[in-house]
Amino acid sequence: MFEGLTYDDSDYPSIGLVPPGASSEDVLDHIKIAKDFLLIQSEGEDGWAGAYWADTEMVVVEDLGPSQDDALDQFREELRERGEL
Repeated sequence: MFEGLTYDDSDYPSIGLVPPGASSEDVLDHIKIAKDFLLIQSEGEDGWAGAYWADTEMVVVEDLGPSQDDALDQFREELRERGEL
């Protein structure tokens, strides 16, 4: 579980910003416990992905854009379209 995770709460829902270098296992462990929506910078790439818990598994939304602000907007839109909000 991430300690002191920063959240973007400029819009609904609040989304946790995963620290750089976090492993996919760290993300999975956090989501299983906290059920947060998380934004993750893609490893070795200039892009972002979103992750959340759905039923009994982690769902990852890839290719949310090159900037953090755009990725947050796109992730929220994806969550709305998927009926997760």
